Amino acid sequence: MDPDRAPDHGVHSLRYGISDLAFRLLFSSIFVGLGGEHLVSDDLLQLLMPAWVPFPRATSIVVGVFLLGGAATILLGYHMRQGAMALAVFLVVVTISVHLPGLFAHPTMVTEDSVWLWNMFQRSNFVKNLCLLGVCIHLMEHAPGRFSLDYHRAATPTS
Repeated sequence: MDPDRAPDHGVHSLRYGISDLAFRLLFSSIFVGLGGEHLVSDDLLQLLMPAWVPFPRATSIVVGVFLLGGAATILLGYHMRQGAMALAVFLVVVTISVHLPGLFAHPTMVTEDSVWLWNMFQRSNFVKNLCLLGVCIHLMEHAPGRFSLDYHRAATPTS
């Protein structure tokens, strides 16, 4: 094995730090996008909300802020375990209340010609949420790299 190519995957290595930062940046980007969409342009999102959800616009704003907050914890690597746990709970709730029922029925506004698109949309979102949930579970035990606030918090001695 070439010593220059030998893996150095320790939490303190530069390679791990860069990989961890890229991982957190890419993973959090979906929640930044969804959070922004909830705040700025949520017409479709309100249509997807179950009928029992009160005050759809206010709910959308609260969810948008929640998603941006969760994304920020992951992106910054600050209290990442709690942020991942919060996003995991969100994913379970949305997957069970929106996407799982959407696999078996479609809203009346969806025309018969568009049912296939609705079904594809729900299947892809259902599976995407399961994948994101898996990442959240991983992040609950993930060691933050050197480009995270948690890494520096752990390295700073408390008095």
